[in-house]
Order: sequence, then structure tokens, then C-alpha cells
Amino acid sequence: MNTKFELDLTFIPKELKVLLELIQDKNDEYIQENKDEWFTDIDWDYFLKLAMHHRIYPLVYLKLKEVGSDLIPSQVLQTLQAHYQKNTFQMLHLSGEMERISELFTKNKVCSLFLKGPVVAYDLYGDISLRTSKDLDILIQKSDIEKAEELLLKQGYTNIQETTTQNDKKGRNYHIAYFHPYKKIEIELHWRLHPYPINQPTFKELWERKRNSNFTSYPVLFLGREDLLLYLSVHGARHGWFRLRWLKDIDQMLKQQFNYQKVNSLQKKYQYSHMIGQTLILVNYLLNTKAHKEIKLLSRRRSKKLAQLALLYIRKRTHSHINEFKNLNNYHTRYLFLLMPTSRKILFILTLFYPSSKDEQTLPLPSYLHFLYFPLRPFLWIWRKTVKLIQL
Repeated sequence: MNTKFELDLTFIPKELKVLLELIQDKNDEYIQENKDEWFTDIDWDYFLKLAMHHRIYPLVYLKLKEVGSDLIPSQVLQTLQAHYQKNTFQMLHLSGEMERISELFTKNKVCSLFLKGPVVAYDLYGDISLRTSKDLDILIQKSDIEKAEELLLKQGYTNIQETTTQNDKKGRNYHIAYFHPYKKIEIELHWRLHPYPINQPTFKELWERKRNSNFTSYPVLFLGREDLLLYLSVHGARHGWFRLRWLKDIDQMLKQQFNYQKVNSLQKKYQYSHMIGQTLILVNYLLNTKAHKEIKLLSRRRSKKLAQLALLYIRKRTHSHINEFKNLNNYHTRYLFLLMPTSRKILFILTLFYPSSKDEQTLPLPSYLHFLYFPLRPFLWIWRKTVKLIQL
């Protein structure tokens, strides 16, 4: 890591800095030496909001429970404990359903890879209660979408995607969401790891490198170690790392053994170098985690810029779907454009003109006229903006 470079942490609030300290692997002596400084003059309501937003409250609760300082209000510990216990039950609930869906798909010859959820929590932390998950993300082959959907519908799931057109499946969309009204579980079926035009491995390549979790009695398959590192890095990068949980996942991953030559080869092949660089810089400066020297930082200058840009998402508790500050959508579009390697930027611009489900909602057309959404898209976009302004 280039020692001349420093992230500008000027506007990071004290509450966030304390959270970052708590989720690091610091020894008890270090914590005891600094707890008075950390917990004096702190806004505990804001502290709790940050812990909840960043989905790191299980780790924070266990660490504060260890500290046992009189400076920590009892209601703070009680609130964190309640959420910790609720999350533990949620993860157990998801684990059971994950195993059932894996068996269902396997017996019906639908190859599936679980991307996150309890299987990744167990792999990274060794304890599913230490990570949060709101749903199950499953990668399947695109040719199996209809079969998988039929299986889920028979199990009582409903498609909760507002509209999923053929244009969505062929263009910008990359997953469909389903919800079970009684089990209160959401499943996202993915046919790509990331939205187009991000370059990525084929399902066949990922399947060849898959792993089988020993967490469940029935086999649950998930990404190989190197693929998981790249997937979590790119996923976090394109969301601006607006949840610290994703950075903590990387921190946990970097403690494992890797085929470093494969990591370097894959990040170069799929043009992830600047995003991997951003990831390594952020975990280094925010979590004091140093990546193994054999993981090459191939895109230093661009990675540093992306790391600095991501701090806005982290400190503002915001992302592209929450308009908490002016011109966020424009900021996020520019940020995503910078994420793209040069060879993919033209394709990224073209995706902005690709029809989406919003266009179909604005002007419903029969399926045989869906081709008209391409020339009509600019006018439909203008119409939506005009209606929004009128409503304001």
C-alpha cells in the first residue's frame, strides 16, 4: 500500500469511528485503554442508528458486552441485545429454508449457487449469528429461470417484482425477487452476479469452482473462495460500500487462505482491478486490515479516487435509492461510470437507454409492441420527470 496516500476522514463522525474500532479484531487490552475516550461525549441514539444501518449490530453488541463500561447506557445494550437475538432467529429461519430450497432445486435438476446468506455467514465468521441477512440470493442458469420460478410458486412464493419484462431479462435486470407471505422470507433468483455491462464469469466457470458447505446436512453449494472475494468486492463497490457489513466481510475473508495467483488472474481477466484496489484501500484504512502482499493492487490511482468517493455513502448512511441529499442520483451515476473499465463505459451508457420496467408502467403496451419502448424511452423518461415535478 502506498504510504503517501491517506483517505480524508475529516468528516467521519465520532460515532462512526467508534463503530469502526469496535468491529476490528483488537485485543481486550487495547479496548480497555481507549474505552473512556471512545464512550465520552457520544450521541448514543445516532450510534445505534449507524450500527443498525450498517448491519454490524451483532458484532457491536458482543464487543460492548465484553467492554462492560459504565459509560455505556443500559438501554443501548438492551436495544442491541434485542436486535442480536432477533437476528439469530432470523438466520436460523433462513438456514432451514436455504437447505429446503437447495434440496428442491437439486432434485428438480436446477443447478444453484447460494451467493450470500447463512452459508456465507458460516464460512466467514464460523457463527451465523454474527452476520445479518434479509433474504436468500441464489444464482442459477438463465435457461432455468422458468423452471425455478415454477418450483418457487408451487412452494407458496409470489413474484414481488413490480414488472419483469423480457427486455428486463435481456438487458439491465439480473434478478427476480420472490416472497413467501407466511414464512416471511424473500428469495432473489439471479441469472448474473452483477448487472450488465459489468464483466463476469459464466455460470459454468463458477460451477466448476464451487464449494459445498458443511454447515447443513443437505448439500448447499456456494462460490469458490476466490470467486466469493471478487463477487463481494464488486458488489460492495457498485453500491458504494454504504454498509460497513460488506467491508467487514472482506476483512474476514482476507484472514483465509487463497490462491493469490488465481485472484490476480481473475481480477485482471474480468477487469475488476480498480474495484479490488478500492476494496483493499478501504479495509486497510477503515478496519486496519492489510491484504496479503501477493494480492496485487493493479490500479492504484483510480482505486484511491474510488475509495475516497465511497466515503460519502458510508458517512451519509445513504445509497442510490435514498435521496438524503441533493443530486445523489447524479453522483451515483457518475460514480458507477468511474467504476467501469474503459472498454465497458460505452456499454454502460447504452444501458441507460435500454427499456426498463418503469417504462412499461408509464405506458403499458402489449408484448408484440415492446420494441417501441426503445425509441419511446427518452420521451417516457421526460414524462416521468415532468409528473414528479408537478407533484412537488
